[in-house]
Amino acid sequence: MCVEAEQVGEGIENLGLCEKEKSKPLNTGIMNTHIEKWSNASTKTELDQICSGNDLVINNSPLTLGSICENTTVIENDQNLLETFAPDIRSGEWSDIGGRQYMEDTHVCIADLAKNFGCFYDGGPISFFGVFDGHGGKDAAHFVRDNLPRVIVEDAEFPLKLERVVTRSFAKTDAAFANRCSLQSTLSSGTTALTAMIFGRSLLVANAGDCRAVLSRLGLAVEMSKDHRPCCTREKKRIESLGGYIDDGYLNGQLGVTRALGDWHIEGMKETDEHGGPLSAEPELKLITLTKEDEFLIIGSDGIWDVFTSQNAIDFTRRRLQEHNDVKLCCKEMVEEAIKRGAIDNLTVVVICFHSELPPNVIEHRSRVRRSISAEGLHSLKCLLEG
Repeated sequence: MCVEAEQVGEGIENLGLCEKEKSKPLNTGIMNTHIEKWSNASTKTELDQICSGNDLVINNSPLTLGSICENTTVIENDQNLLETFAPDIRSGEWSDIGGRQYMEDTHVCIADLAKNFGCFYDGGPISFFGVFDGHGGKDAAHFVRDNLPRVIVEDAEFPLKLERVVTRSFAKTDAAFANRCSLQSTLSSGTTALTAMIFGRSLLVANAGDCRAVLSRLGLAVEMSKDHRPCCTREKKRIESLGGYIDDGYLNGQLGVTRALGDWHIEGMKETDEHGGPLSAEPELKLITLTKEDEFLIIGSDGIWDVFTSQNAIDFTRRRLQEHNDVKLCCKEMVEEAIKRGAIDNLTVVVICFHSELPPNVIEHRSRVRRSISAEGLHSLKCLLEG
């Protein structure tokens, strides 16, 4: 079941993570001259200098995350698509225990993140969606689900520097869970975390672990996250540089993921020195500006991707939406299809649509290729080739 917004984040004040003051007003308006500077900034350094400059003037002009975040990625497309498109957001979700003995997946959907936590500013609503796949118990997943959204909102730089805020909030929530486990050791566990935030035409995805986010762009799958698994060459190099190792496809012979929150109880995973341990809680981020061609986003736990390729999931979802246009029913059908295909893990999927109408019919140019390798095998091969 999707967590009700008002339940999210209860008890965080006692963790020492957030300021005690309530409902501080926020202003996201920036003069047009600065919007132009931000849009033209080509490097993170340039953008940071602009954002921190003494000549910054605040007014009531609305802006999008595409203008206020560092490392912005803008889709190269007809400018008219950007100027006229306003996402009509609707979402659905479904989960199932699958073939496991315990349910360790959880998720959250919040229509207006700031309003939910009593913060007010003159920009539009920021929608927040998350999927969390626990391991070694459900406590880490539930803790991150309940606390990460509030930590993001109560960061001093929210929402002007959202990428920086999200990265810092993952680390703060991870540290808070470590403190909680030091007081109550029975909670010790870990979780992957994948979040998607939508503000105006901007979509920001943050991922730590092997959940996955895939965007449908006129029926073409665009992966918005990378699976953090020991098979990835880039992750393997990072791990080895921090004193870790890969044994039989597992991090330090124990974990099947290379990034996660929690797991502080596992020796050698998270060192407390300045370099940290091989298991990282730092998310990888991807920010894009949505256009009319962007139809919907799928975020799901790894149980979904064990039996669906990214493109297959997009094709399946488009067909279902074209049949009935019911987002929640589509999620239910996807989970049921995963079970039919032999999925044995917990299963959670959230679909966020950016249009109220049906996805249009598109001409497929993909040729059919006879396949003798599993979806998981294909993704592992792709991961190795990409490094």
